[in-house]
Formats: sequence, structure tokens, C-alpha cells
Amino acid sequence: MDMNRNLKLMKKYLERDAVLKRIGLEERTPAGDLFTGLGLFAVGVLVGAGLGLMFAPKRGDEMRQLVGEALKNRGRTGTDFQREMSVETGLPPTTSAGH
Repeated sequence: MDMNRNLKLMKKYLERDAVLKRIGLEERTPAGDLFTGLGLFAVGVLVGAGLGLMFAPKRGDEMRQLVGEALKNRGRTGTDFQREMSVETGLPPTTSAGH
């Protein structure tokens, strides 16, 4: 009977929650981890947006105009390249942008 009591006592001390509590840890749930991760992500988005606004080199409309001009110039470069390639290969230039 003494041995049976010792086994029950030993089982009590070796239960997962008891061991975690004894070493100063606690059980975490996956849902808690998910919400913590989403919260950290949201804070990161807000901080990134704030830093982007603070350190932006130009105002929004100026930046959009520069990006638009760069894309237009890139398109011209593509058509020039296509024209050059058609001369080198002897194939007529296509009318579509390769799609």
C-alpha cells in the first residue's frame, strides 16, 4: 500500500502541468500564438508605414509621376530592343508585347 501511494505521488509530480509550473513555465495555446503573431505583424505594418512617410524622398504625386515616367521609358526601351532584334534575326516585329 505504501508503494501504491508512492506511485500516485510520483505520478502527480510528473504530470505535465505540474512539471511546467515547478520549473516556472506555463503552457501556451496555438490560438494565443496566432493572435500574438498577428498583433506583431500589425505593429510592424504601422511602424513601416510611418517610417515610409517620414523618410519619403518626395511627395506622393511627384513620386507617382517619376515612377510613371520610368515605366514609360522602360516600355520605349523594350520596343527599341524588339526593333533591333527583328533587324538582326530578319523576323518582322510583333504587334503585341510578347503576351
